[in-house]
Amino acid sequence: MRAMRLRRGIPLGRTTLINSALGLLLVGGGTWAYFMISGDAAPAEANTTRTVAVAQGTVTATVTADGSIESANTMSADFATGGTVTAIRVKVGDKVAKGAVLATVDATEVKESLGTAERNLDAARDALDRAEDGGDDSSIANAENQVDQAESAVAAAQRSVAGTVLKAPMAGTVVAVSGAVGGSSGGSSGGGNGATSSSSSGSGFVQLADLTKLQVTAGVAEADATRLKIGQSAKVTWNALTGATASGKVSAISPTASSGNTVTYPIEVLLDSIPEGTRLGQTVSLSVTVDEVADAVYVPAAAVRTAGGRTTVLVVKDGVQETRAVEIGLKGDAYTVIVSGVTVGEQVVLATVTSGTGNQQQFPGGGPGGGLTGGGFGGNTGNRPGAGGGGR
Repeated sequence: MRAMRLRRGIPLGRTTLINSALGLLLVGGGTWAYFMISGDAAPAEANTTRTVAVAQGTVTATVTADGSIESANTMSADFATGGTVTAIRVKVGDKVAKGAVLATVDATEVKESLGTAERNLDAARDALDRAEDGGDDSSIANAENQVDQAESAVAAAQRSVAGTVLKAPMAGTVVAVSGAVGGSSGGSSGGGNGATSSSSSGSGFVQLADLTKLQVTAGVAEADATRLKIGQSAKVTWNALTGATASGKVSAISPTASSGNTVTYPIEVLLDSIPEGTRLGQTVSLSVTVDEVADAVYVPAAAVRTAGGRTTVLVVKDGVQETRAVEIGLKGDAYTVIVSGVTVGEQVVLATVTSGTGNQQQFPGGGPGGGLTGGGFGGNTGNRPGAGGGGR
């Protein structure tokens, strides 16, 4: 009987208890190790409510785009008379005055043509003199017609000779020279110096640009284009020039969308000033102010809730949340104007953030709690420059 109750000197009941204890330790140790490895050793803390103070200041709405620097006044000059280039008197980067000689072509043939035309004119005038001395009305009329034709030929020959000298059609800086001495000038029809004017560089023997009058060209999305107007203020930031900014005004809005996969409308913004180091073709970021309300009562856009045609905010007073109906005005980049329903200084609920080591919803502008100062809260508008406005 005693042999049945003992196994190697240990009572059967005690063996069962020891095995059970070892099992519990193994389960507990495995659970502890799992939480240590996964980082969830302790349960997440309860959700916390973030509030901000209703503020007062300027609220702005902007349209942003990427663009590039161009001259607002350019001209492409070309020879009116084709021929072999004999001289180029300028190079890229030279500043020239209006009327300055840029290049010349061989004028030998056209000068000979001019001499022939002048001799023909002299002969026609002599014939007219003879007809007037003793001819009839028909002879005089025919002689006069010959003189007119000869004069037109001389004028055309003179234009051809003048067209062998390329002169600057405007004062500016040479930005391109597309020919070489000994090569062909091409030439344009019509006589005189050929010149075309545009807001961007075109083709021509010499291209000139006014570097004292620059603009930004950009393409804006179709939804944003409807908010733009001529004369709206803009801020320009250079990508390659640290700290370089300039103000400007919208000077042109294309009525036609540009071709491409995305519908955009070209615009031009004329700069009020030119930062040092600015060059044609530099890339810039453009922000156009399309609406603005000064001295407005406002809250971050994330604090405004709209449901069922009703707009509300959650106001916290003495630790209790109260749903408050509000009337809103301008929806700015980061802030919304509150026309009525709250007063400056009241705390409104912005969002709920989950704290602890798990996933968190992040908020720009600092940690939870506290009031809104200086328009520092970034809202949920992405990377738009100039968002919101100054708080107090």
